[in-house]
Order: sequence, then C-alpha cells, then structure tokens
Amino acid sequence: MGEKNPPRRRTGDLTSGPIPRTLLLFALPVLGSNVLQSLNGSINAVWVGRFLGESALTATSNANLVLFLILGTVFGIGMAATILVAQSVGARDLPEARRIVGTSATFFFLVSVILAVCGWIWVDAILNTLGTPADALPLARSYLRIIFVAVPVMNLLSFVMTVLRGAGDSRTPFFFMALAVVLDIVLNPLLIRGIGPFPELGIAGSATSTLIGQTVSVIAILIVLYVRRHPLRLAGANLALLRPDPTLLRIVVVKGVPMGLQMIVISAAALTVMGIVNSYGSQVAAAYGIAAQLWTYIQMPALAIGAAVSSMAAQNVGAGRWDRIGRIAASGVGFNLVLTGALVAVLSVFDRSVLSLFLSSDS
Repeated sequence: MGEKNPPRRRTGDLTSGPIPRTLLLFALPVLGSNVLQSLNGSINAVWVGRFLGESALTATSNANLVLFLILGTVFGIGMAATILVAQSVGARDLPEARRIVGTSATFFFLVSVILAVCGWIWVDAILNTLGTPADALPLARSYLRIIFVAVPVMNLLSFVMTVLRGAGDSRTPFFFMALAVVLDIVLNPLLIRGIGPFPELGIAGSATSTLIGQTVSVIAILIVLYVRRHPLRLAGANLALLRPDPTLLRIVVVKGVPMGLQMIVISAAALTVMGIVNSYGSQVAAAYGIAAQLWTYIQMPALAIGAAVSSMAAQNVGAGRWDRIGRIAASGVGFNLVLTGALVAVLSVFDRSVLSLFLSSDS
C-alpha cells in the first residue's frame, strides 16, 4: 500500500474518453448486478410460492420490505463513501481513498450489526406493526430471524462492491454478485425441500441459502482483492485506518444521512402500504408482493445509471473536469429513458405470463 505509483489498471479511469460510451460500459455491469439481485428475489419467490404456498409468499414479502428498510438505513453511508473514494481516485490520491475506506467500513459494519441485533430481538413487534396476516406470521418470523443474521454480511458485500465502483471497477462486483445469486438460487429448493443430503428447513431454508450465498461471496471477493494487491485494500500498517477518523466520519455521515433518509422514507412508505395490504389477507398480500418484485425490474435501469453517473461524476470532480459533469448527467438521463421505457413496454405486453410464473392459475 505504500507504493508511490500503484498500477492504474487496478482502478478504472472515468475522467477521459467519450462520455456516453464510458458511462454505458461502466453502467452495464452495474445493471447486470441489479438484474441478478432482482432475479434472485424473483426465483426465490417462485420456489417459496410453488413449494410452500401463498402464506409463505406473504411472509417473505413482509420480511423483504423490512430488509429493504434496514439496507436503506445504511445505504447513505455506502453511497457517501463511494462518492468520496471516487473523488480521491479521480484526484489520484489513493492514501486518502484508503482512509475513507477504513473509516467508512468500520462504521458501516458496526451500524449493520446493531440493526441486525435489534431486528432479531424485536422481530415480533416489527411484524405485528406491519399487520402481518396470522397464517403468515410464524413463517415470516422464521425467515426474518435468519435474514437478520445475514444483514452484516450482506451490507459488507454491498459496501465492498460500491467502493470498487467508486474506484472505477464495476466488473468485479458483477462477478461476485453472480456468485452469491447462483449459490442462493441453487440452494433454495434444496434447503426448502430437503433434497439429497440437505435438511428440510421449509421457509427458513430460503433465508439460509441467502446467508450462505452472501457469506461465500464476501469472503471470496476479499480474498481476490488481497491476492491481487488491490490499491484500496487495507493491509499491514494500513489496518490502523480501520480505526474511525472523527473528522472523516463526520464528513461521511453528513453526506450520507440525506441519501439514507431518502431510502428510509421510500421504505417506510412501502411498509405502510404493506400494512394496509395485509389487512386484506394472504392472497392479496401475495399478489402485492409479486407486483413489488416486478417493480424492482422497472427501477433497475434508473438505479444502475444513477450509480454509474455518481461514480463517473465524482471522479471527474476529483480530477477537476467540471466541463464533463453536465454531459455525464445528460447521457444518464437519455439512457435511463430508453431502458426504463423498454422494460415498461415488455411487462405491459407479457403481464399475465410473468404473473403465472409465481402463482398457479387459480391464484
């Protein structure tokens, strides 16, 4: 980490080249990661709905909204760290980028652990507040308690991937998101039904497969970063950077809280709607849960392009390339309109076919 001229190939330069092409090439792996993540949730919903029924599907729908709220709580910190890392990389100041990584990682992980512990303890109160249907309540409790155990690992993986994107590398996160998703999808039916040597865990098996997939992926990505001697890895004397710097932490929190609050408001609104929907019973709640799954696909281009624009703009700010910022934003808006419009058109045409994947024709 003390090298004067670290290899630039290990961080991506987003401050030069044609803006639309650079933005699109950077955004595609981010979009791919988002597609995989949503596909993971959808396929898991198919397994749960087909194997365990509507009550179980309602349980996972309620639990996933709670999970989204928790992830949204720390989302702002991760985004703030990404922007600051990107600015430092753009300015070619890797020591400062490592300081940001160290402080943010420790704070991010500690907050995740606190949220996970509180959620595990108060899981019943959370589900009762949501008005989870009585037939789905035990299932949601079993599922959510395991998900809470997975939260610190999930957040750590998310943090590492967002930092790498800030450094200009969107391909590595894609590969390790693919690893987590494949493990989750493959293990889901095995652990739900107890196929082969695997125990039959029911709905808890779905959550356990998520825990395993995320854990394996975060361990693998950290090993690869250290083996490749990535410039932002913390090793040797730089491990001391994991002790939070109060001044730097204040900057991260001040920049991150507004973004986190935005996600919290969105999540709280979704939870409020879920509470209203739950009052109509498991069948309606299951239908709403499926619609929410499909909505994640419609949002994906905006989220991917937004993340790419943030990283690219931040690097250009760090490099003093203010002349490129407006064109980066304009390119992002254009790509977003085209990609989102295409998804809306496809789902509008094939809505019944898509819904039939999750539920039987009677449902």
